[in-house]
Amino acid sequence: MRRLILFLLSAALSLVALAQNPKHEMRDNLRLSGSNFLAYPGPGTKSLTPPPDGQQPFYLSHYGRHGSRYMASPREYDYAYDVLRKAGEQGKLTALGRDVLERLVFLRDEVSERYGDLTPLGAEQMRGIAARMVERFPEVFEDDATIDARSTTVRRCILSMTNALLQMTALNPKLRISCDASGGMHYLHYTDRELLQHTRSIRSNEAYADFCKEHSCWQRPMTALFSDTAYMNRALSPERLNYYLFRLAGSLQNHEARKHITFYDLYTDDELYENWLTVNAYWFLGYSFTPLTGGVQPYSQRYLLRQIIAEADSCIRHPHPGATLRFGHDTALMPLVCLMDIDGYGQVIDRLDDAAKRGWVDYRISPMAANVQLVFYRKAPDDDDVLVKVLLNEHEATLPLPDDLAPYYRWADFREHYLQMLDNFDKQANK
Repeated sequence: MRRLILFLLSAALSLVALAQNPKHEMRDNLRLSGSNFLAYPGPGTKSLTPPPDGQQPFYLSHYGRHGSRYMASPREYDYAYDVLRKAGEQGKLTALGRDVLERLVFLRDEVSERYGDLTPLGAEQMRGIAARMVERFPEVFEDDATIDARSTTVRRCILSMTNALLQMTALNPKLRISCDASGGMHYLHYTDRELLQHTRSIRSNEAYADFCKEHSCWQRPMTALFSDTAYMNRALSPERLNYYLFRLAGSLQNHEARKHITFYDLYTDDELYENWLTVNAYWFLGYSFTPLTGGVQPYSQRYLLRQIIAEADSCIRHPHPGATLRFGHDTALMPLVCLMDIDGYGQVIDRLDDAAKRGWVDYRISPMAANVQLVFYRKAPDDDDVLVKVLLNEHEATLPLPDDLAPYYRWADFREHYLQMLDNFDKQANK
């Protein structure tokens, strides 16, 4: 009997591991191969863990990526179109190639002059996230609670903030809302150029080039577009064409064109996965603690984390502090998640081949509208024993702190751990 129980437990754990494997996840949902273009999947129906007896939510601190957007540059849409148009004019396209060109014509018309803008789906995502904040933590947003919202000066972020605040106002017109998009709030999207140099080192560039070569899979899908392979190899870079078409395939899920066309039919499941691996490795090199890029990249968001802690320290002194909302970009959110080691994303991984295998998966960290929420709990306004829970994309997540109350953690442990970590980094950097 005991052997049977152990066998069933082992089988169940194997199934869980299988379900978490990106390759198997993508076979069930091709959109996951879009990496950071994944349209926000939402939290699902899993309920949150009730807080310890007597604890009530009273403050929420948030950093969120903007909602779904169009790709930021005309080149993203024009490159493949220009290549296939020229080939078509010379009679070098297959029937599939001509069909793909027609899709590109439709897509370019649909996105014209909207580069980088928030899409209708992006606005819907932001309203949904805001509504769930109010629904899940009503005590934070009751009566005339103060909502302090801030955004980078990028238009899609400002509109993301606007949609979230409009939704909150619709649910509670009494809220006292202030918002700002000043360029002076550099912590919302700080770029550390000194750390960035490590991502462009000879070592990291060679590692990435070797990884991309190992997982190269453009040959079949790109050859299928051209009736003359000699022309394809002579007149263009099929590898670069694959890069742009794969990006289009993933990004299409974020705007209305998704209802009419697709580019996923160009690829097999395995080809989607291999292409995704190279994109995941790119984000991994840029924002994880891997020694390949100096093992320090997440510290680019040290000012953001300090700001979050300082504002929380100030807000929790008040009886009804409300919420602090921040709207920015994946290039801040992803390293912030790694810096805080949320759900183990701060782990040190030496090899690019091991990143996805060990669970470093970009679309789980930073899809469109990705967000980190810190929800604070206490028994009464004069209660000094404050607890905090972290949500990553609205799912309860873990922190590298004493876990006897997990997914709730003591705020004293939180601030001591992270401030000490940041102080140690600053001391090393100033030597």
